[in-house]
Amino acid sequence: MDVAPAHLEYWLRDYYFTAEIDISCSGVENFCFGELRQLFNITPDDLDRIVLRDSRTLGDPELRTAIGNRWANGNAERVMATNGSSEAIYLIMHSLLEPGDEVVVLDPAYQQLFSIAESIGCKLKHWRLRFENSFRPDFSEARHLIGPHTRMIVVNFPHNPTGASLTPAEQDELIELAARAGAYLVWDGAFAEITYDSPALPDPGERYDRSITLGTLSKAYGLPGLRVGWCLASPDVLERLVRLRDYTTLALSPLVEHVATRAIENGDLLLQPRLAQARHNLELLVAWANRHHEFVSMVRPQGGVSVFMRVHGVADIEDFCRQLADDYSVLLVPGTSFGNPNHIRLGFGCSTTELTEALSRLSQHFHTYSGSKQRSAVAL
Repeated sequence: MDVAPAHLEYWLRDYYFTAEIDISCSGVENFCFGELRQLFNITPDDLDRIVLRDSRTLGDPELRTAIGNRWANGNAERVMATNGSSEAIYLIMHSLLEPGDEVVVLDPAYQQLFSIAESIGCKLKHWRLRFENSFRPDFSEARHLIGPHTRMIVVNFPHNPTGASLTPAEQDELIELAARAGAYLVWDGAFAEITYDSPALPDPGERYDRSITLGTLSKAYGLPGLRVGWCLASPDVLERLVRLRDYTTLALSPLVEHVATRAIENGDLLLQPRLAQARHNLELLVAWANRHHEFVSMVRPQGGVSVFMRVHGVADIEDFCRQLADDYSVLLVPGTSFGNPNHIRLGFGCSTTELTEALSRLSQHFHTYSGSKQRSAVAL
């Protein structure tokens, strides 16, 4: 297997732990463990009783039940807890795909959702989300891409990095297209519960038995450091994933599972304040973008906490983002991490105080960067 470098991870590895303010990420503001202990009434005795033995391959029964109750209509048999949704993606693609298989993927997209399939030797067909169309999925294009040779369709709605989503009718059509092709539908629901103008879309697994839904505590719940994700799938698919997992991570930590179970059982205590903050931050961001239309254009996201802004007058977006990190200690993701060199991914899930300060510094950088380039052009 010759897998391509993970461009986003390489970029974040260089700056994630050194920048003062992070507006690069696609998740909400993180919680600290002290906040969790207070919210969920986790006592020292609760932690002292945890035995650090091996856990079950599909996940602790209490954790699977909590996930099933919240996201799988109470059916824990369809649940596998994983080390982040990234492990689930790896297991799914290596268990269900073979070289030469045809896989339909969104473009742009989080790289793990397509590069692993590509490294296996699959043939990728790109379903493009275009800025000119407000990143709306084009179903005439989808009907052309999805056919009898399609083995898997991989989507992420609300979408990372654009914030685009589907209507219920469009989700129905996507499920119908997958069913007609007999393809697996991998539905990445990492941002499913962060929506602004419409209710969250339902899990397609309730209507299509070859659907595999991904979830995580990293994005909407502010707990990326727990590294807890899951997939919802039929038991026969989960059995295929277990065969590979027996050779890799085996299971989660009982300590992590205990905290994750409490977090999911009390999920609204984490989700609702972060969703309210995201709504407020989004309005601040829209107002900022309107004031800086000479530098950026943006499509208002339907969900998630990131926007994929088009940047004007910047020839080298990586140089621009690198100088922002070095000179202003603000972290952005250049669009090259998503194959779009004239864009940036800007995350607005952080605290309002941090977002306000970061946007102020970004304004300064745009003016300074633009002025320096103009002076260089005159000198030449």
